[in-house]
Amino acid sequence: MNAERDLAPLAPSVVRALNDKLYEKRKVAALEIEKLVREFVAQNNASQIKHVIQILSQEFALSQHPHSRKGGLIGLAACSIALGKDSGLYLKELIEPVLTCFNDADSRLRYYACEALYNIVKVARGSVLPHFNVLFDGLSKLAADPDPNVKSGSELLDRLLKDIVTESNQFDLVGFIPLLRERIYSNNQYARQFIISWILVLESVPDINLLDYLPEILDGLFQILGDNSKEIRKMCEVALGEFLKEIKKNPSSVKFAEMANILVIHCQAADDLIQLTAMCWMREFIQLAGRVMLPYSSGILTAVLPCLSYDDRKKNIKEVANVCNQSLMKLVIPEDDEMDEAKQSMTLPAEPTSEESVSKPETASSGSLDASGDSNFSNSSVFTVTSSERIQVTLNLDGIVQVLDCHLHDTSIGMMTRIAVLKWLYHLYIKTPRKMFRHTDSLFPILLRTLSDESDEVILKDLEVLAEIASSPAGQTEGHGPSDGSDVRPGPVELHVPARAGQLSSSGMKALECSPSTPTMNSYFYKFMINLLKRFSSERKLLETRGAFIIRQLCLLLNAENIFHSMADILLREEDLKFASTMVHTLNTILLTSSELFQLRNQLKDLKTPESRNLFCCLYRSWCHNPVTTVSLCFLTQNYKHAYDLIQKFGDLEVTVDFLTEVDKLVQLIECPIFTYLRLQLLDVKNNPYLIKALYGLLMLLPQSSAFQLLSHRLQCVPNPELMQTAHLASGMENFTCGVAMETSRAGKEVYGERRRQPEGAPKADSTKPSAGFKRTTASNIDYTELLQHFEKVQNKHLEARHQRAGRAEQLDRRVIL
Repeated sequence: MNAERDLAPLAPSVVRALNDKLYEKRKVAALEIEKLVREFVAQNNASQIKHVIQILSQEFALSQHPHSRKGGLIGLAACSIALGKDSGLYLKELIEPVLTCFNDADSRLRYYACEALYNIVKVARGSVLPHFNVLFDGLSKLAADPDPNVKSGSELLDRLLKDIVTESNQFDLVGFIPLLRERIYSNNQYARQFIISWILVLESVPDINLLDYLPEILDGLFQILGDNSKEIRKMCEVALGEFLKEIKKNPSSVKFAEMANILVIHCQAADDLIQLTAMCWMREFIQLAGRVMLPYSSGILTAVLPCLSYDDRKKNIKEVANVCNQSLMKLVIPEDDEMDEAKQSMTLPAEPTSEESVSKPETASSGSLDASGDSNFSNSSVFTVTSSERIQVTLNLDGIVQVLDCHLHDTSIGMMTRIAVLKWLYHLYIKTPRKMFRHTDSLFPILLRTLSDESDEVILKDLEVLAEIASSPAGQTEGHGPSDGSDVRPGPVELHVPARAGQLSSSGMKALECSPSTPTMNSYFYKFMINLLKRFSSERKLLETRGAFIIRQLCLLLNAENIFHSMADILLREEDLKFASTMVHTLNTILLTSSELFQLRNQLKDLKTPESRNLFCCLYRSWCHNPVTTVSLCFLTQNYKHAYDLIQKFGDLEVTVDFLTEVDKLVQLIECPIFTYLRLQLLDVKNNPYLIKALYGLLMLLPQSSAFQLLSHRLQCVPNPELMQTAHLASGMENFTCGVAMETSRAGKEVYGERRRQPEGAPKADSTKPSAGFKRTTASNIDYTELLQHFEKVQNKHLEARHQRAGRAEQLDRRVIL
């Protein structure tokens, strides 16, 4: 090749110097090229300028010879210097060969390429911005270069380019974002550091609104946050913090919905810093965007619920997750319960109302990230929309219920998570009952299984959910009834309105005050009672350890009379007689000893109303499964003659150790405060002879034991009626007259009270008949003969069942012997 002709207008000496291995000779050649290009610029000879650049690019910079490539790079830099402000016209031809050398295997050549590009950019300044993407791409590669000199050179070029971008208002952010989104997923530490540094620079430029494109890079930022380098993690944390500050300042321009799923993913990250940061962002998103986040509730709950069971090692994450959970729960409102599917997509403001505004989380200390401090924003910073700026929001209830159901089925989740799940179910039944009852049949089994949980708190919340299901008016809607045909009750049992006022504890009352449900029992109530008894039957340990606790809490949440009435009705048809006897004993113990059943005991003690007598008869028929509990029920209701008649029948029963043990417990109960009125009635020997006979009957049943001694001593305190009559005669006419007056007054009050209780048109009581005691008057509608016959019938069934069990055991022993 004829170099002199082919490389003109470059002089042969210049060409030789550019190919020389010595830097000084190449530098001299570059000065000559600069002089030559200046002459062409003065002559306005653009064609010669392009020709010189082409020669330097094709014949030198892209040459196979390393020294020629070095000469080409310094020559291109000299051209740029000579061109000055006109270099912008030739930037593409100047930059492309230099960037190609960035990939050269020779580290020295890569360094010279950095130097050349630095000089080109320094001269062109703002003119290089149209070529920013290719420059950024090349620099991102050099940022990870293993050679320290190359890396140092790239850093100088990087700072120069950042200065140009900062001072310019012509940066093409839209064209840059795709490249940034691609490069942000680099795994190289230096490349990541380079990316974060550029994001911080762009975020600091007032004319560049990077927040609009945050959804494009947010996922990559969270991945960089998990880098092994503390310096990079800190830089990324600062960048995310700046973005969050900007979001709080301008929430109306934030694309919350596009970033919701990204946060959901990183809220489940294994790295604590990523998880805490993502959870803090999620907290702010829920509080700022309000119901905009509602369609993503299922994903948010998937991420948040497990965090609620974290220990103190992840206390910060747990606290922020708790705020997220509570804030999200408050976004669900009664309007979400629209039955018309066409109205599911509602037009609602993006921010909750003042009554549903979220509470500010408590301050949680952390190292580099404040777990709760970011939530302290003023009301003016909350995202609000005008009447013309409305958003369409749909509550994905099916997805939420599916997530909650999965967490309840997961036995590995912690106690606080299970409690949160049950709180969510209760909240949904309160706010969206009609929609929730579509899922009740699928939720019912797991809610019943949750009653076997080890935690009392979990059981309490589970009972609240079941009680709301059983009492919600939405459960009476057609099509929402129990689907299990076997659970349909065989006969009507009157259910009454629960008297919640005055029965509930403070926690129970607080939970129910927000319920829109009227206190009536729906079609699920009886199904609940049946399945609860089935569970007690299949899990005897649950009945022994938690049975009383569960039933007592239900009596607070629902109507105690309805519970006992329905359970007695179900047990009346129970085929497993042994379980029926055990269950009756449990219910009787609760009835006699629980403070929650004070009103029910008073109702049964007097039997003044048809409802109370109806309840007594219902309880009695089931209580017959256990002879001793039947007697205790008669004692409670002051049916002493019938109690005596029952005890007389005990002689025909099989007296076992368990039977005597129950008699012993009954004697102990008689000495308790519940039966104070019974013990006081022992003073009135004349009007309570059957009470004394019944107690003597129990005494005769007992062996010589501590209970025998206790009851015997009690009966020894009963006054002798003849002595009391003598003392009465000796008291004098004045006391006798006073006593008659008091008795007359008492009788008048009883008659007056009885008349007031009689319904209009009812026949008046015959005042000419002698008084036969309180029970004969108030319980006159009860057929005690029929009840006694029922008792004998039930006990015969128990006797037959015991004989059958004994026969089967004997046959089994014979088989073993054979």
